[in-house]
Amino acid sequence: MSQQKFDIVVVGGGPGGYVAAIRAAQLGYQTAVIEREHLGGICLNWGCIPTKALLRSAEVFHTMKHAADFGLSAENVDFDLSQVVKRSRKIAGQLNSGVKHLMKKNKIAVIDGFARLEKPGKLKVEKDGKAVADVEARHIILATGARARELPHLKADGELVWTYKHAMTPKEMPKSLLVIGSGAIGIEFASFYNELGADVTVVEMLDRILPVEDEEISAFAAKSFKDQGMKLITSASVTKLDKKKKSVVCTIEDKKGRPQTLEVDRVILAIGITGNVENMGLEENGIKVEKGHVVTDEWGYTGIKGIYAIGDLTGAPWLAHKASHEGVIAVEKIARDEGHKEIRDLHPLDKSNIPGCTYCRPQVASVGLTEKAAKEKGYTVKVGRFPFIGNGKAIALGEAEGMIKTVFDEKTGELLGAHMVGAEVTELIQGYAVARTLETTESELMHTVFPHPTLSEMMHESVLDAYGKALHF
Repeated sequence: MSQQKFDIVVVGGGPGGYVAAIRAAQLGYQTAVIEREHLGGICLNWGCIPTKALLRSAEVFHTMKHAADFGLSAENVDFDLSQVVKRSRKIAGQLNSGVKHLMKKNKIAVIDGFARLEKPGKLKVEKDGKAVADVEARHIILATGARARELPHLKADGELVWTYKHAMTPKEMPKSLLVIGSGAIGIEFASFYNELGADVTVVEMLDRILPVEDEEISAFAAKSFKDQGMKLITSASVTKLDKKKKSVVCTIEDKKGRPQTLEVDRVILAIGITGNVENMGLEENGIKVEKGHVVTDEWGYTGIKGIYAIGDLTGAPWLAHKASHEGVIAVEKIARDEGHKEIRDLHPLDKSNIPGCTYCRPQVASVGLTEKAAKEKGYTVKVGRFPFIGNGKAIALGEAEGMIKTVFDEKTGELLGAHMVGAEVTELIQGYAVARTLETTESELMHTVFPHPTLSEMMHESVLDAYGKALHF
Protein backbone atom coordinates (compact mmCIF):
# COMPACT_ATOMS: atom_id res chain seq x y z
CA MET A 1 0.00 0.00 0.00
CA SER A 2 1.41 3.36 -1.07
CA GLN A 3 1.67 6.53 1.03
CA GLN A 4 1.14 9.70 -0.97
CA LYS A 5 1.04 13.41 -0.15
CA PHE A 6 -0.50 16.23 -2.18
CA ASP A 7 -1.56 19.84 -1.84
CA ILE A 8 -5.07 19.20 -3.15
CA VAL A 9 -6.88 15.90 -3.57
CA VAL A 10 -10.19 15.72 -5.42
CA VAL A 11 -12.45 12.77 -4.61
CA GLY A 12 -14.40 12.01 -7.77
CA GLY A 13 -13.41 12.47 -11.41
CA GLY A 14 -16.66 13.81 -12.88
CA PRO A 15 -17.10 17.21 -14.56
CA GLY A 16 -16.78 18.97 -11.21
CA GLY A 17 -13.87 16.90 -9.94
CA TYR A 18 -11.61 16.74 -12.97
CA VAL A 19 -12.12 20.44 -13.76
CA ALA A 20 -11.26 21.34 -10.15
CA ALA A 21 -8.11 19.22 -10.44
CA ILE A 22 -7.05 20.91 -13.67
CA ARG A 23 -7.52 24.38 -12.18
CA ALA A 24 -5.55 23.35 -9.10
CA ALA A 25 -2.70 22.07 -11.27
CA GLN A 26 -2.73 25.30 -13.30
CA LEU A 27 -2.21 27.22 -10.06
CA GLY A 28 0.82 25.10 -9.21
CA TYR A 29 -0.67 22.73 -6.66
CA GLN A 30 0.44 19.11 -6.48
CA THR A 31 -2.89 17.51 -7.30
CA ALA A 32 -4.52 14.09 -7.35
CA VAL A 33 -7.93 12.72 -8.36
CA ILE A 34 -9.34 9.63 -6.69
CA GLU A 35 -11.94 7.93 -8.90
CA ARG A 36 -13.58 4.58 -8.22
CA GLU A 37 -15.02 3.95 -11.69
CA HIS A 38 -14.71 6.15 -14.79
CA LEU A 39 -12.98 9.48 -15.29
CA GLY A 40 -15.58 11.91 -16.57
CA GLY A 41 -18.16 10.67 -14.08
CA ILE A 42 -21.82 9.99 -14.76
CA CYS A 43 -22.16 13.00 -17.05
CA LEU A 44 -19.58 11.94 -19.58
CA ASN A 45 -20.01 8.17 -19.33
CA TRP A 46 -23.69 7.67 -18.51
CA GLY A 47 -25.42 11.02 -18.64
CA CYS A 48 -25.06 14.28 -20.54
CA ILE A 49 -22.97 13.20 -23.52
CA PRO A 50 -24.16 9.66 -24.36
CA THR A 51 -27.81 10.65 -23.96
CA LYS A 52 -27.29 13.51 -26.40
CA ALA A 53 -25.77 11.03 -28.83
CA LEU A 54 -28.91 8.89 -28.55
CA LEU A 55 -31.16 11.90 -28.98
CA ARG A 56 -29.18 13.03 -32.03
CA SER A 57 -29.79 9.64 -33.64
CA ALA A 58 -33.50 10.02 -32.93
CA GLU A 59 -33.46 13.55 -34.36
CA VAL A 60 -31.80 12.41 -37.59
CA PHE A 61 -34.26 9.51 -37.82
CA HIS A 62 -37.17 11.94 -37.46
CA THR A 63 -35.74 14.19 -40.19
CA MET A 64 -35.18 11.25 -42.53
CA LYS A 65 -38.80 10.20 -42.13
CA HIS A 66 -39.79 13.69 -43.27
CA ALA A 67 -37.33 13.90 -46.17
CA ALA A 68 -40.15 14.70 -48.59
CA ASP A 69 -40.76 17.96 -46.73
CA PHE A 70 -37.32 19.06 -47.92
CA GLY A 71 -37.72 17.88 -51.49
CA LEU A 72 -35.65 14.78 -50.77
CA SER A 73 -36.29 11.07 -51.04
CA ALA A 74 -35.52 8.52 -48.35
CA GLU A 75 -37.28 5.17 -48.65
CA ASN A 76 -37.66 2.36 -46.10
CA VAL A 77 -36.21 4.51 -43.32
CA ASP A 78 -35.39 2.40 -40.28
CA PHE A 79 -32.93 2.18 -37.39
CA ASP A 80 -30.60 -0.39 -35.88
CA LEU A 81 -30.92 -0.01 -32.10
CA SER A 82 -27.66 -1.83 -31.40
CA GLN A 83 -25.78 0.56 -33.68
CA VAL A 84 -27.49 3.59 -32.13
CA VAL A 85 -26.33 2.40 -28.70
CA LYS A 86 -22.87 1.49 -30.03
CA ARG A 87 -22.37 5.02 -31.37
CA SER A 88 -23.39 6.51 -28.03
CA ARG A 89 -20.99 4.29 -26.09
CA LYS A 90 -18.17 4.99 -28.53
CA ILE A 91 -18.55 8.72 -28.00
CA ALA A 92 -18.53 8.26 -24.22
CA GLY A 93 -15.35 6.19 -24.53
CA GLN A 94 -13.69 8.81 -26.71
CA LEU A 95 -14.36 11.54 -24.16
CA ASN A 96 -13.25 9.35 -21.26
CA SER A 97 -9.92 8.96 -23.04
CA GLY A 98 -9.83 12.72 -23.48
CA VAL A 99 -10.13 13.28 -19.72
CA LYS A 100 -7.30 10.80 -19.12
CA HIS A 101 -5.17 12.83 -21.53
CA LEU A 102 -6.00 16.05 -19.66
CA MET A 103 -4.93 14.46 -16.37
CA LYS A 104 -1.62 13.41 -17.88
CA LYS A 105 -1.08 16.75 -19.61
CA ASN A 106 -1.60 18.64 -16.33
CA LYS A 107 0.54 16.17 -14.32
CA ILE A 108 -2.39 15.18 -12.10
CA ALA A 109 -2.06 11.86 -10.30
CA VAL A 110 -5.04 9.53 -10.78
CA ILE A 111 -5.69 7.01 -8.03
CA ASP A 112 -8.08 4.17 -8.83
CA GLY A 113 -10.32 3.31 -5.91
CA PHE A 114 -12.92 4.34 -3.34
CA ALA A 115 -11.85 7.02 -0.86
CA ARG A 116 -12.90 7.23 2.78
CA LEU A 117 -12.13 10.22 4.98
CA GLU A 118 -10.14 9.03 7.97
CA LYS A 119 -9.77 12.54 9.36
CA PRO A 120 -9.37 16.02 7.88
CA GLY A 121 -6.35 15.88 5.60
CA LYS A 122 -6.19 12.09 5.38
CA LEU A 123 -7.95 9.60 3.08
CA LYS A 124 -7.80 5.83 2.85
CA VAL A 125 -8.32 4.40 -0.63
CA GLU A 126 -9.65 0.90 -1.25
CA LYS A 127 -10.17 -1.14 -4.40
CA ASP A 128 -12.22 -4.34 -4.43
CA GLY A 129 -12.17 -4.37 -0.63
CA LYS A 130 -8.39 -4.06 -0.39
CA ALA A 131 -6.50 -1.01 0.87
CA VAL A 132 -4.40 0.47 -1.95
CA ALA A 133 -3.25 3.86 -0.66
CA ASP A 134 -3.10 6.25 2.26
CA VAL A 135 -3.39 9.77 0.89
CA GLU A 136 -2.67 13.01 2.69
CA ALA A 137 -3.59 16.47 1.48
CA ARG A 138 -3.75 20.00 2.83
CA HIS A 139 -7.06 20.41 1.03
CA ILE A 140 -9.69 17.86 0.02
CA ILE A 141 -12.47 18.58 -2.47
CA LEU A 142 -15.36 16.12 -2.39
CA ALA A 143 -16.95 15.65 -5.82
CA THR A 144 -18.52 12.21 -5.62
CA GLY A 145 -21.68 13.15 -7.52
CA ALA A 146 -25.07 11.51 -7.22
CA ARG A 147 -27.11 8.54 -8.43
CA ALA A 148 -30.68 7.80 -9.43
CA ARG A 149 -33.10 7.88 -6.52
CA GLU A 150 -35.26 4.84 -5.81
CA LEU A 151 -38.25 4.32 -3.56
CA PRO A 152 -39.11 1.12 -1.64
CA HIS A 153 -41.94 0.31 -4.05
CA LEU A 154 -40.07 1.59 -7.13
CA LYS A 155 -36.79 -0.26 -7.51
CA ALA A 156 -34.84 -0.93 -10.69
CA ASP A 157 -33.83 -4.46 -11.67
CA GLY A 158 -32.13 -3.65 -14.98
CA GLU A 159 -34.46 -5.94 -16.89
CA LEU A 160 -38.04 -4.69 -16.67
CA VAL A 161 -37.50 -1.58 -14.53
CA TRP A 162 -34.70 0.71 -15.62
CA THR A 163 -32.67 3.64 -14.34
CA TYR A 164 -31.04 6.01 -16.82
CA LYS A 165 -28.07 3.62 -17.14
CA HIS A 166 -30.24 0.74 -18.29
CA ALA A 167 -32.28 3.03 -20.56
CA MET A 168 -29.11 4.02 -22.42
CA THR A 169 -28.12 0.48 -23.31
CA PRO A 170 -31.34 -1.39 -24.18
CA LYS A 171 -30.95 -4.89 -25.60
CA GLU A 172 -34.16 -4.51 -27.57
CA MET A 173 -36.66 -1.81 -28.40
CA PRO A 174 -39.68 -1.87 -26.05
CA LYS A 175 -43.05 -1.53 -27.72
CA SER A 176 -44.46 0.29 -24.71
CA LEU A 177 -42.82 2.27 -21.95
CA LEU A 178 -43.79 4.09 -18.76
CA VAL A 179 -41.54 6.93 -17.60
CA ILE A 180 -41.98 7.91 -13.96
CA GLY A 181 -41.02 11.56 -13.56
CA SER A 182 -41.08 14.40 -16.08
CA GLY A 183 -37.96 16.37 -15.26
CA ALA A 184 -35.15 16.71 -17.81
CA ILE A 185 -33.98 13.08 -17.54
CA GLY A 186 -37.46 11.58 -17.79
CA ILE A 187 -38.57 13.77 -20.68
CA GLU A 188 -35.37 13.19 -22.66
CA PHE A 189 -35.80 9.41 -22.48
CA ALA A 190 -39.52 9.72 -23.21
CA SER A 191 -38.67 11.78 -26.29
CA PHE A 192 -35.99 9.35 -27.49
CA TYR A 193 -38.12 6.22 -27.21
CA ASN A 194 -41.23 7.94 -28.55
CA GLU A 195 -39.24 9.10 -31.58
CA LEU A 196 -38.17 5.53 -32.30
CA GLY A 197 -41.74 4.26 -32.18
CA ALA A 198 -42.43 3.13 -28.63
CA ASP A 199 -45.83 3.81 -27.07
CA VAL A 200 -44.69 6.16 -24.28
CA THR A 201 -46.60 7.25 -21.17
CA VAL A 202 -45.18 9.77 -18.68
CA VAL A 203 -46.46 10.03 -15.11
CA GLU A 204 -45.74 13.19 -13.11
CA MET A 205 -46.70 13.76 -9.46
CA LEU A 206 -47.05 17.53 -9.91
CA ASP A 207 -49.73 19.23 -11.98
CA ARG A 208 -47.59 19.69 -15.11
CA ILE A 209 -44.59 18.21 -16.87
CA LEU A 210 -41.18 19.91 -16.71
CA PRO A 211 -42.32 21.50 -13.43
CA VAL A 212 -39.24 23.69 -12.92
CA GLU A 213 -39.85 25.47 -16.23
CA ASP A 214 -42.07 28.48 -16.87
CA GLU A 215 -45.70 27.37 -16.96
CA GLU A 216 -46.25 28.70 -20.47
CA ILE A 217 -43.23 26.84 -21.82
CA SER A 218 -44.27 23.67 -19.98
CA ALA A 219 -47.74 23.84 -21.53
CA PHE A 220 -46.28 24.42 -25.01
CA ALA A 221 -43.97 21.40 -24.66
CA ALA A 222 -46.81 19.24 -23.32
CA LYS A 223 -49.00 20.02 -26.34
CA SER A 224 -46.14 19.18 -28.69
CA PHE A 225 -45.45 15.86 -26.95
CA LYS A 226 -49.14 14.92 -27.08
CA ASP A 227 -49.24 15.80 -30.78
CA GLN A 228 -46.32 13.37 -31.24
CA GLY A 229 -48.37 10.61 -29.61
CA MET A 230 -46.96 10.72 -26.10
CA LYS A 231 -49.38 10.19 -23.22
CA LEU A 232 -48.96 12.51 -20.22
CA ILE A 233 -50.56 11.80 -16.84
CA THR A 234 -50.06 14.60 -14.29
CA SER A 235 -51.12 15.02 -10.65
CA ALA A 236 -50.64 11.29 -10.23
CA SER A 237 -48.19 8.79 -8.79
CA VAL A 238 -47.19 5.21 -9.46
CA THR A 239 -48.02 3.24 -6.33
CA LYS A 240 -47.20 -0.29 -7.44
CA LEU A 241 -45.22 -2.23 -10.03
CA ASP A 242 -46.21 -5.86 -10.60
CA LYS A 243 -43.58 -7.60 -12.71
CA LYS A 244 -44.59 -10.33 -15.10
CA LYS A 245 -42.26 -12.40 -17.25
CA LYS A 246 -41.89 -9.82 -20.02
CA SER A 247 -43.95 -6.85 -18.86
CA VAL A 248 -44.89 -4.71 -15.87
CA VAL A 249 -48.38 -3.91 -14.63
CA CYS A 250 -48.27 -0.39 -13.19
CA THR A 251 -50.82 0.97 -10.74
CA ILE A 252 -51.26 4.72 -11.13
CA GLU A 253 -53.31 6.77 -8.66
CA ASP A 254 -54.53 10.33 -9.04
CA LYS A 255 -54.59 12.80 -6.14
CA LYS A 256 -57.95 11.47 -4.99
CA GLY A 257 -56.58 7.96 -4.77
CA ARG A 258 -58.46 6.67 -7.80
CA PRO A 259 -56.38 3.93 -9.43
CA GLN A 260 -55.84 2.87 -13.01
CA THR A 261 -53.57 0.15 -14.33
CA LEU A 262 -51.26 0.19 -17.31
CA GLU A 263 -49.26 -2.74 -18.64
CA VAL A 264 -46.00 -1.87 -20.40
CA ASP A 265 -42.87 -3.65 -21.61
CA ARG A 266 -40.50 -1.46 -19.58
CA VAL A 267 -40.49 1.21 -16.88
CA ILE A 268 -37.93 4.00 -16.52
CA LEU A 269 -37.42 5.57 -13.08
CA ALA A 270 -36.66 9.29 -13.31
CA ILE A 271 -37.72 10.43 -9.85
CA GLY A 272 -34.67 12.46 -8.93
CA ILE A 273 -31.22 11.79 -7.62
CA THR A 274 -29.46 11.52 -4.26
CA GLY A 275 -25.87 12.32 -3.37
CA ASN A 276 -23.17 9.66 -3.03
CA VAL A 277 -22.45 10.22 0.66
CA GLU A 278 -22.46 6.69 2.09
CA ASN A 279 -19.46 5.00 3.76
CA MET A 280 -17.18 7.96 3.15
CA GLY A 281 -16.63 8.97 6.77
CA LEU A 282 -18.32 12.34 6.26
CA GLU A 283 -20.58 12.72 9.29
CA GLU A 284 -18.06 10.98 11.52
CA ASN A 285 -15.71 13.86 10.74
CA GLY A 286 -18.26 16.59 11.36
CA ILE A 287 -19.40 17.19 7.77
CA LYS A 288 -23.09 18.03 7.69
CA VAL A 289 -25.32 15.92 5.44
CA GLU A 290 -28.96 16.84 4.84
CA LYS A 291 -31.42 14.90 2.65
CA GLY A 292 -28.60 12.97 1.01
CA HIS A 293 -26.46 16.01 0.18
CA VAL A 294 -23.45 17.70 1.77
CA VAL A 295 -24.08 21.18 3.19
CA THR A 296 -21.58 23.90 2.21
CA ASP A 297 -21.26 27.68 2.14
CA GLU A 298 -21.18 29.72 -1.08
CA TRP A 299 -17.54 28.71 -1.69
CA GLY A 300 -18.11 24.98 -1.29
CA TYR A 301 -16.57 24.99 2.20
CA THR A 302 -18.02 22.33 4.51
CA GLY A 303 -17.06 24.08 7.75
CA ILE A 304 -14.38 21.45 8.44
CA LYS A 305 -10.86 22.77 7.93
CA GLY A 306 -9.45 21.91 4.51
CA ILE A 307 -12.57 20.13 3.21
CA TYR A 308 -14.77 21.39 0.37
CA ALA A 309 -17.64 19.79 -1.57
CA ILE A 310 -18.97 20.60 -5.04
CA GLY A 311 -21.41 19.49 -7.73
CA ASP A 312 -24.33 17.08 -7.49
CA LEU A 313 -23.09 16.00 -4.06
CA THR A 314 -24.18 19.40 -2.70
CA GLY A 315 -27.67 19.46 -4.20
CA ALA A 316 -29.68 21.20 -6.89
CA PRO A 317 -29.38 22.19 -9.60
CA TRP A 318 -27.86 18.85 -10.59
CA LEU A 319 -26.01 20.07 -13.66
CA ALA A 320 -22.52 19.34 -14.99
CA HIS A 321 -21.80 22.97 -15.79
CA LYS A 322 -22.73 23.97 -12.25
CA ALA A 323 -20.34 21.34 -10.87
CA SER A 324 -17.45 22.49 -13.08
CA HIS A 325 -17.94 26.12 -12.10
CA GLU A 326 -18.11 25.22 -8.41
CA GLY A 327 -14.89 23.24 -8.77
CA VAL A 328 -13.04 26.26 -10.12
CA ILE A 329 -14.50 28.50 -7.40
CA ALA A 330 -13.46 26.12 -4.60
CA VAL A 331 -9.89 25.86 -5.89
CA GLU A 332 -9.56 29.60 -6.44
CA LYS A 333 -10.95 30.27 -2.94
CA ILE A 334 -8.25 28.02 -1.53
CA ALA A 335 -5.62 29.84 -3.59
CA ARG A 336 -6.85 33.31 -2.63
CA ASP A 337 -6.88 32.40 1.07
CA GLU A 338 -3.27 31.33 0.67
CA GLY A 339 -2.33 34.63 -0.97
CA HIS A 340 -1.96 33.39 -4.54
CA LYS A 341 -1.20 36.45 -6.67
CA GLU A 342 -3.14 35.21 -9.69
CA ILE A 343 -6.51 35.24 -7.91
CA ARG A 344 -7.73 38.81 -7.68
CA ASP A 345 -11.37 38.68 -8.73
CA LEU A 346 -13.44 35.90 -7.19
CA HIS A 347 -17.21 35.68 -6.85
CA PRO A 348 -19.45 32.93 -5.47
CA LEU A 349 -21.75 31.19 -7.93
CA ASP A 350 -25.09 32.89 -8.55
CA LYS A 351 -27.34 29.90 -9.13
CA SER A 352 -30.03 32.09 -10.68
CA ASN A 353 -27.69 32.62 -13.62
CA ILE A 354 -27.22 28.93 -14.34
CA PRO A 355 -28.98 27.96 -17.57
CA GLY A 356 -30.94 24.71 -17.69
CA CYS A 357 -31.40 22.66 -20.87
CA THR A 358 -33.59 19.71 -21.83
CA TYR A 359 -32.74 18.02 -25.13
CA CYS A 360 -36.12 16.58 -26.07
CA ARG A 361 -37.95 17.49 -29.27
CA PRO A 362 -38.73 20.36 -29.10
CA GLN A 363 -35.81 21.42 -26.93
CA VAL A 364 -36.41 23.44 -23.76
CA ALA A 365 -34.01 25.93 -22.15
CA SER A 366 -34.20 28.63 -19.49
CA VAL A 367 -32.26 30.94 -17.21
CA GLY A 368 -33.38 33.12 -14.33
CA LEU A 369 -36.85 33.60 -12.90
CA THR A 370 -40.06 32.30 -14.41
CA GLU A 371 -42.87 34.82 -14.84
CA LYS A 372 -44.69 33.35 -11.83
CA ALA A 373 -41.58 33.37 -9.63
CA ALA A 374 -40.80 36.97 -10.57
CA LYS A 375 -44.31 38.08 -9.58
CA GLU A 376 -44.09 36.11 -6.32
CA LYS A 377 -40.89 38.00 -5.52
CA GLY A 378 -42.79 41.25 -5.84
CA TYR A 379 -41.67 42.38 -9.28
CA THR A 380 -43.98 44.17 -11.66
CA VAL A 381 -43.00 42.51 -14.91
CA LYS A 382 -42.97 43.17 -18.60
CA VAL A 383 -43.17 39.96 -20.65
CA GLY A 384 -42.16 39.51 -24.27
CA ARG A 385 -42.86 36.56 -26.56
CA PHE A 386 -41.88 35.66 -30.07
CA PRO A 387 -42.92 32.51 -31.98
CA PHE A 388 -40.65 30.48 -34.23
CA ILE A 389 -43.22 30.81 -37.02
CA GLY A 390 -42.27 34.48 -37.29
CA ASN A 391 -38.59 33.72 -37.96
CA GLY A 392 -37.32 33.14 -41.51
CA LYS A 393 -34.46 30.87 -40.50
CA ALA A 394 -36.76 28.63 -38.42
CA ILE A 395 -39.15 28.27 -41.36
CA ALA A 396 -36.25 27.49 -43.75
CA LEU A 397 -35.00 24.82 -41.35
CA GLY A 398 -38.44 23.26 -41.18
CA GLU A 399 -38.50 24.04 -37.45
CA ALA A 400 -41.34 26.53 -37.12
CA GLU A 401 -42.63 25.13 -33.80
CA GLY A 402 -41.45 27.03 -30.74
CA MET A 403 -41.41 30.22 -28.70
CA ILE A 404 -39.03 32.53 -26.87
CA LYS A 405 -40.23 34.34 -23.76
CA THR A 406 -38.45 37.07 -21.81
CA VAL A 407 -39.32 38.55 -18.42
CA PHE A 408 -38.18 42.02 -17.37
CA ASP A 409 -38.49 44.18 -14.27
CA GLU A 410 -40.79 47.03 -15.36
CA LYS A 411 -39.09 49.45 -12.96
CA THR A 412 -35.42 48.92 -13.86
CA GLY A 413 -35.46 47.03 -17.16
CA GLU A 414 -33.46 44.18 -15.60
CA LEU A 415 -33.69 40.89 -17.48
CA LEU A 416 -35.21 38.65 -14.82
CA GLY A 417 -35.53 35.48 -16.88
CA ALA A 418 -35.66 33.92 -20.32
CA HIS A 419 -37.50 30.77 -21.37
CA MET A 420 -37.44 28.94 -24.67
CA VAL A 421 -38.94 25.96 -26.41
CA GLY A 422 -38.01 24.93 -29.95
CA ALA A 423 -35.13 23.86 -32.17
CA GLU A 424 -31.61 24.62 -30.88
CA VAL A 425 -32.76 26.68 -27.92
CA THR A 426 -30.18 24.87 -25.80
CA GLU A 427 -27.59 26.77 -27.85
CA LEU A 428 -29.47 30.09 -27.88
CA ILE A 429 -29.99 30.29 -24.10
CA GLN A 430 -26.35 31.19 -23.45
CA GLY A 431 -26.96 34.62 -24.98
CA TYR A 432 -29.38 35.44 -22.20
CA ALA A 433 -27.09 33.81 -19.60
CA VAL A 434 -24.32 36.21 -20.62
CA ALA A 435 -26.81 39.08 -20.52
CA ARG A 436 -27.80 38.25 -16.95
CA THR A 437 -24.18 37.94 -15.82
CA LEU A 438 -23.50 41.38 -17.30
CA GLU A 439 -26.64 42.69 -15.55
CA THR A 440 -28.02 43.79 -18.90
CA THR A 441 -31.23 45.78 -19.22
CA GLU A 442 -33.69 45.79 -22.08
CA SER A 443 -31.92 48.83 -23.55
CA GLU A 444 -28.64 47.03 -24.25
CA LEU A 445 -30.47 44.06 -25.71
CA MET A 446 -32.57 46.26 -27.94
CA HIS A 447 -29.48 48.06 -29.25
CA THR A 448 -27.57 44.83 -29.92
CA VAL A 449 -27.40 43.89 -33.60
CA PHE A 450 -28.44 40.27 -34.16
CA PRO A 451 -27.29 38.59 -37.41
CA HIS A 452 -29.78 37.72 -40.13
CA PRO A 453 -30.95 35.13 -40.94
CA THR A 454 -30.53 33.35 -37.61
CA LEU A 455 -32.68 31.85 -34.91
CA SER A 456 -31.08 34.35 -32.53
CA GLU A 457 -33.14 37.15 -34.08
CA MET A 458 -36.09 35.78 -32.10
CA MET A 459 -34.23 36.67 -28.91
CA HIS A 460 -34.15 40.28 -30.06
CA GLU A 461 -37.79 40.24 -31.11
CA SER A 462 -38.90 38.80 -27.76
CA VAL A 463 -37.18 41.68 -25.96
CA LEU A 464 -38.79 44.19 -28.32
CA ASP A 465 -42.19 42.57 -27.78
CA ALA A 466 -41.95 43.08 -24.01
CA TYR A 467 -41.97 46.81 -24.73
CA GLY A 468 -44.46 46.80 -27.58
CA LYS A 469 -41.83 47.16 -30.29
CA ALA A 470 -41.75 43.75 -32.03
CA LEU A 471 -41.07 44.17 -35.73
CA HIS A 472 -41.87 40.84 -37.35
CA PHE A 473 -45.00 39.59 -35.64
